[in-house]
Amino acid sequence: MNNQIQPGDSRQRILARIAASLGRDPAIAAASAAYAVLPRHYRATAATPPAQSISRFLDRLHEYNAACVRVASEAGIAAAIAAVLAARSQSGLAVVSGIPPAWLPPGFNFPLANPLTAEELDRQPGILTACAVAIAETGSLVLQSGPRQGLRLHTLVPDHHLCIVFESQLVATVPEAFPRLDPNLPTTFISGPSATADIEMTRIKGVHGPRSLHVLLVAD
Repeated sequence: MNNQIQPGDSRQRILARIAASLGRDPAIAAASAAYAVLPRHYRATAATPPAQSISRFLDRLHEYNAACVRVASEAGIAAAIAAVLAARSQSGLAVVSGIPPAWLPPGFNFPLANPLTAEELDRQPGILTACAVAIAETGSLVLQSGPRQGLRLHTLVPDHHLCIVFESQLVATVPEAFPRLDPNLPTTFISGPSATADIEMTRIKGVHGPRSLHVLLVAD
């Protein structure tokens, strides 16, 4: 009895799995539709006072050793960025596409990050982005690929990340964040500077992302 798998059989199995993963298999499509309509009564705290969410968000950032600066309005973003860069003796930051020119203070260099390679990004002093949403309970920034937020590469390679967050983007809990996100876009959750303690329980920063995270929380 010949139990060898013929090349054609292997190819058909691979193609069938690809088709199933794309939802072309009727059984997979039916299961996906049934999953989509499941009731999801996640705990939400829409009634949480904004001041309480802001306070919790700032506390979480402090616990993560991330710096946060309150900015009174969008008009003050440029001055706040200039202050952060001056305090760090940085000449500028790479910026992702879509960042408004009004946010960028004069006297600093702000090269566009999008055409840069990973090696070129690594030579930049940092990266400037906005975010899609921020979560008070976990102190997390959520970024999705697109204007003002860049690609995942942009926030993993540079050693310093400066992120603009508007108070209207802040939600209390994780479940409240998901309705604000596009499920079709790559998504990155950032909770403080990159760090790990996997090796001999020694905390090391910058293993898989920036060692330094600054947040400008802007009133709007």
